[in-house]
Amino acid sequence: MKIQIWANLGVKDVERTRAFYTQLGFKKNAGKESTELASFLFGDDGFVIHFFEEARLKQGMKGELSDLSQGNEVIFSISAETEAEVNEWAAKVKDAGGKVFSPPEAFQGMYGCAFSDPDGHKFNILKWK
Repeated sequence: MKIQIWANLGVKDVERTRAFYTQLGFKKNAGKESTELASFLFGDDGFVIHFFEEARLKQGMKGELSDLSQGNEVIFSISAETEAEVNEWAAKVKDAGGKVFSPPEAFQGMYGCAFSDPDGHKFNILKWK
C-alpha cells in the first residue's frame, strides 16, 4: 500500500496566498489549482500543502477552523544549509508580506527564524549547527 500525506489549510484570500508562496519560490502543484485552492510543493520530496479558501475547507471539514490570532495549529519546519540562507529567508518573507515573529538567531544547537504567512500559518527555517 502506498501512503501519501499532505496538509490542507484555510486562507482568506487564495490569490494573496498564491502570490506569497510564489514569491518565496515554492513550486505550484500542477493541475491542482483553482479559484478556491492554491497548492504548492515543499521540499525535495514534494510535500503538498493545499491552501483552500476558508469557506470551502470548513465545508469539507464539517466544522470550524482554528483562529490563528488566538493560537496555533502546527508549525512546519524547513531546513537551511547555512546561516546566510536563514537570513535570506527572513528577508524574502518580509518582502512577500509575511511576518517574521522570531528573527534569525542561534538557539539550542541551531540557527533559525520563524515566520507566519498572511493568514497566520507558521513556519520555521532551521540550520542545524
